[in-house]
Amino acid sequence: MAETSENNQLPKEEADSAIEQTPQSVIAENSKSKKETEMRLENDEPGIWFIKSIFKAGIFVGSGVLLIFLVGFAQRMHWITAGGGGGDGHQAQQADAKSDEVYVCPMMCTPLRSPVPSNCPVCGMELKQPKKKSANEDELSVEFTPSARRVANIQTAPVELTTIERSIRTIGKISFDESRKATISAYVDGRIEKLFADYTGVEVSSGDHMAFLYSPDLYAAQVEYLLSLNSDIDYGTSLSTKKFGINLLEGSREKLIELGMTDEQIVQLKKSKEAEKRLQVCAPIGGTVIEKLKDEGDYVKEGEPIYRIADLSVVWLMLELFPSDAAQIYYGQKVETVVQSLPSQVFTGRIAFIDPVVNETTRTVNVRVEMLNSDRSLRPGDYATAKIRIPITSKGGVYDADLAGKWISPRHPQIIRDEPGHCPLSDIELIPTSDLGYANVPLKDRTALVVPREAVLMAGDHSVIYVETKPGHFEIRPVTLGPLTEKTVVILGGVKKGELVAIAGNFLIDSQMQLAGNPSLIDPTRAIEKIKELNKPKPSGPLQFKKYSIAKVNGNNGKSLDQLYTAYLNIQKDLAADKVPGKTHLESLNKVSKQLLNTKGLPAETKSHLEAIVKNSEGLDKLDLEEERIRFKPISHAVIHLAVQIRGPKSSASLTHFYCPMVKDGGGDWLQANGKLVNPYFGSKMLRCGKKVHEFTLSNKKSSSRNGKSSRKKQIKKASLASPGKKRS
Repeated sequence: MAETSENNQLPKEEADSAIEQTPQSVIAENSKSKKETEMRLENDEPGIWFIKSIFKAGIFVGSGVLLIFLVGFAQRMHWITAGGGGGDGHQAQQADAKSDEVYVCPMMCTPLRSPVPSNCPVCGMELKQPKKKSANEDELSVEFTPSARRVANIQTAPVELTTIERSIRTIGKISFDESRKATISAYVDGRIEKLFADYTGVEVSSGDHMAFLYSPDLYAAQVEYLLSLNSDIDYGTSLSTKKFGINLLEGSREKLIELGMTDEQIVQLKKSKEAEKRLQVCAPIGGTVIEKLKDEGDYVKEGEPIYRIADLSVVWLMLELFPSDAAQIYYGQKVETVVQSLPSQVFTGRIAFIDPVVNETTRTVNVRVEMLNSDRSLRPGDYATAKIRIPITSKGGVYDADLAGKWISPRHPQIIRDEPGHCPLSDIELIPTSDLGYANVPLKDRTALVVPREAVLMAGDHSVIYVETKPGHFEIRPVTLGPLTEKTVVILGGVKKGELVAIAGNFLIDSQMQLAGNPSLIDPTRAIEKIKELNKPKPSGPLQFKKYSIAKVNGNNGKSLDQLYTAYLNIQKDLAADKVPGKTHLESLNKVSKQLLNTKGLPAETKSHLEAIVKNSEGLDKLDLEEERIRFKPISHAVIHLAVQIRGPKSSASLTHFYCPMVKDGGGDWLQANGKLVNPYFGSKMLRCGKKVHEFTLSNKKSSSRNGKSSRKKQIKKASLASPGKKRS
């Protein structure tokens, strides 16, 4: 290794000499080699040189294309803007933000309206540009072309005014009539020696013997009663001793009754005068033994039950209804029932009770139906399907031929009489069925407006319908719903008979309304407000002022009024000349209106006019010419009302009131400083359309006062905008 290293190294002097000689020799050799190569390429291989030139040009062009692609990609990723960097880029970004192009979420899960393409921060979907309104669309509607309508499968159906009956279907359970159940208990301690009803299901009548009960206590009580009855004790002639004897007899008799003996048994004891050790237990009501709780030979204590009896001639059907359904039914209303064990038979009953309280657990209302069961076909515990028919009418009420003009028991709806009287079961006075909501004669108006259920879009408390006002033109209508049937919905307000409503494709219509920024199912309250605004009575002519008094205001407030009228008149001139009003005039109108609103002691009427000017002039410079003309109308109305009340020193000259009857929705009033009519609502299209209404000047003011002094006081009172300490003129 050392030897190799030494051989590769040159002496210092030779190395220095080589370094000095290298450039010249190398340059000469390279130059000679280059010339030889070029001559060889020119003479021997001319095609290679041409290919090399083309290759160099391709590299240059490719570099340019790549550069353009990279610039476009950077703009797409918003690393740079289309206007370049620095101040130009910032201006371009502001221009984009102010442009009409906005992007919204297709699912409308956020109200975000982005000026640049991006993704929704909630669902991550790409934001889309809203559908632009056509000439026939407004804030309450969208329009579909015939081809788009076919693709979306939009179908319509008419709103109908028809007789409709609603059926409430539910499932219930047959139960005992609680008012027809009884328990036979032991009134005294003893032993059961005999049971006459010795199995469950025995049919008994009221007063039938049910059991023999042996009781020494009962025997002792009978002996005591006989002794008090047959005693020869002389109680004397005094009233107190006679009363004592009577009370002793009555007390022993009451004791027998408390021990379970009936009046008939006591009468028999009095006749036979023989005490019995055994008591016959009798049935208090007729019915069926549903429980036998003791056997022969069992000892019972006082109060222990022996039998339970139920009268099955009347049974209850227990139902549970939703609160909205329970609100539609009436006491005594007929109910049709099919029990599970007898599916081919239909039984009828009448509603006997509607629970006034909603069950907190099930959120339902308990309803009890009383049903006659003379043939014992209805068995407690069996399930049943119930149907309640409710005729839907525009005036409410229900007609039942069996109850029309009749009287009914308030506890037992099966007790129906032609004349007033008392219920034979509860001894309560009967009430007329008209008090319960039943009509005495058939109802004439039993019709209601209905639409198919598919036409209604519901979300929470809101319900909307899309009405086809013109072919392909669908308008949103918030509606108030009535009862729902199996296939239709009763509409209480929002549509008219004969209008066409969308029954298929209406969700697509609603999505188009959302993308257009219009009211939709998500927020139909905007549509309600807009409809109220459209339904306001439209002015049929120019503003009229039968009595007015113009006051001149000096000071700072007077100057502000002059600026207000000047700005308004300049805006009027620009609109008449088909020009977008200057930003200076618009800002001045808004600014001085706000200043005047801050004046203390401002009358409510004047304040309302200034507030209207502030509201409608806000952001007016960002609208196009047509939209500014629409907003100019309420501003003009407010300014005209101010012009007949207060003026500044420079605006006290004559102002002329003009009116154009061609303005949409009426109200085409405006003011000018001279008498030559120029229409600000149409400009050059109808520049001279309109008429002169009045000329408001301080000299021709009118007043209801009879003398100049009174008029002067009213004028000073009107000039409430004058600055404090300044003289009012």
